[in-house]
Amino acid sequence: MAIGSGLGAQIGLAPEVTYGTFVAPTVFPEFTKHSLMLKKTTAQSQGIAANRLMALSSRRVVTQREVSGSIDLEVANKGMGLLLQALMGTTVTPVQQGVTTAYLQTHTLADTWGKSLSIQAGIPMTTGVVTDKSFTGCKVVSAEFSCEVGGMLTSTYEIDGRDCSEAQTLAVASYTPASPFHFGQMGLRTGSFGAETALDGVRKVSVKIERPQAVDRFYANQSALKAQPISNDLVKVTGSLEMDYVATTVDDLHTSDGATSLVWEFIGPNIASTYDETFRIKLPAIKVDDAPPTVDGYQVVRPTFNFQALYDGTNPVAIEYMSTDTTV
Repeated sequence: MAIGSGLGAQIGLAPEVTYGTFVAPTVFPEFTKHSLMLKKTTAQSQGIAANRLMALSSRRVVTQREVSGSIDLEVANKGMGLLLQALMGTTVTPVQQGVTTAYLQTHTLADTWGKSLSIQAGIPMTTGVVTDKSFTGCKVVSAEFSCEVGGMLTSTYEIDGRDCSEAQTLAVASYTPASPFHFGQMGLRTGSFGAETALDGVRKVSVKIERPQAVDRFYANQSALKAQPISNDLVKVTGSLEMDYVATTVDDLHTSDGATSLVWEFIGPNIASTYDETFRIKLPAIKVDDAPPTVDGYQVVRPTFNFQALYDGTNPVAIEYMSTDTTV
């Protein structure tokens, strides 16, 4: 029996071969919370029957089923590939670095068609029995990464799904020892693409990647379930930098509306040779939108610069992930 609280919970992931068809989980990330749930649309008959004062239970129908919610987790040095692939859209094969145990995943922006997941949640009752909720057709519609002074690199994945079943067998969770990336490993560089230099004074960084999709594709002959969502707008990448006002580098970009490349990275322990555990987001062109520095009392001036990432015409937005994972 499991512990009858959130201590006994689990999340499992697997890539789907066919959208909406359950695949038993193979990867079990350690998570901090999730809000995945079945949403149903119902219709109640308004039919009149002589002297009946309440709506009839048998005349309520379910007209649509879908899944929504989010998963929060710390970004770890192993096991992140499936979620990154579902977010970015590129089919990734980890590339071995030399003859070492280090493998590099490079996730660049691509259409997310066909990148759906089965996500199985184990939710404990107070009795210690863990109930199964298996969500199918799960597409990542956005993800936000954040890290601040003294904290870990955290992420939130927003999910749109097709259906939920409680008839699957709950998989036995297995965990590979992993460590989270954290502020002590964080670096941020700006400048010309490929020649960025360290930016001083940075206290907090967040980056959000949004993948707009038509999630309302409900048709006849689909048994109240949606067809696979289709990308229906440009990808939006935004973020913010909270920093002490140690230099005018970012402030000048706000004034001029100039562009700079931004590299946000976490470098962990060495794997082998010159290859270290790495999580890196590369934004080849960002523009600062607002929030130049102002003074509010005696404290150190600490502006938060909000920015938008744009395509520089040559280099794609990318997430690089170096680990010992040989598969995503």
